[in-house]
Amino acid sequence: MAIQNSRHPIDPPRDGAGMSTSELLEAAADEIWRPYMSHQTFDGPDATQIIAKDGLQPRVHSSDALCCGTFGELLQGQLPVGSIARDSHFLVTMPIALFARAHFIPIAGTRSVTVYPSHKVKAKRLAENLVTALSATGGVLLLQSELPEGKGLASSSADLVATARSIACCFRRRVRTSLIEKLMAEIEPSDGVMYPGVVAYQQRACRLLSFLGQMPPLAIVGIDEGGTVETVDYDQRRGEISTNQRAEYQELLNRARIAIPWGDAATIGKIATSSALLHQERTPKKHLNSMLKACEATSALGVIVAHSGTMIGILLDRMAADFPRKLRSVLARVAPFYNSPKIYLTM
Repeated sequence: MAIQNSRHPIDPPRDGAGMSTSELLEAAADEIWRPYMSHQTFDGPDATQIIAKDGLQPRVHSSDALCCGTFGELLQGQLPVGSIARDSHFLVTMPIALFARAHFIPIAGTRSVTVYPSHKVKAKRLAENLVTALSATGGVLLLQSELPEGKGLASSSADLVATARSIACCFRRRVRTSLIEKLMAEIEPSDGVMYPGVVAYQQRACRLLSFLGQMPPLAIVGIDEGGTVETVDYDQRRGEISTNQRAEYQELLNRARIAIPWGDAATIGKIATSSALLHQERTPKKHLNSMLKACEATSALGVIVAHSGTMIGILLDRMAADFPRKLRSVLARVAPFYNSPKIYLTM
């Protein structure tokens, strides 16, 4: 599916107190932002070079495909027992403009898939299962990603979705999303990044709950607490929660279903903060209190966490007239306890 950027159609008034959209975009490109936008970029060996080195004979056609990541989750928890089918665990995605890219090249006479880099075993498994389901040939899969692994940015899910999209495009086949979800569910709990926009998603069952709309244009000043979290290990460790907390999560999801279609950035920030606080007693973030204080001191929207990862972020409205000033203020507040924050932009 095509991935679209969310745009706000209205420029703030040019009265000295506000900035036009073009001025905001210029601010986004100036020296204030650049040190914080140096994410990993697509690089590394070209697929044709790898195949030539290994002496394989590719077919003529191949295909690139992308899938975006998500900055943790706007909301993640459990809903009241019986309120949804199968499993009560759910999340709400926060799509960001960082991507995984897959490049699949079929090789005649093989059903296996060779993946580069070789540690991407989850993508290899999905690719081989998918070509089997399609009665297609195997081949070579090259994966590149701007999403660091084990941080809660949906790097594995993005790899898997990009892989499936690349194979489908390569063989010019329409592959049902339900098949991709079935194959992903056999591997690990997954984020809902196969769908455009923001979705409520059952990560264990790999099942869509509902489309929620497009996230308004937000910036996230994010920090990484270090280490990595393996999705499967995390999912096996977490237990059940109380009836009262399940009711809180249901209320937060109800609010998200209203706030996101309306582009209500203030409420979106409050939902993210509430989810971070609810989750803190289960998987503590050591910098959460510091980020909450920085958020409050700068009148930012809220704090968002990777519930099954190592990231924490402060949310800002990119279309607010005082956005450049608030961005500088947040960066200054974060600097005393974390010297290398990065800025992530919502889709």
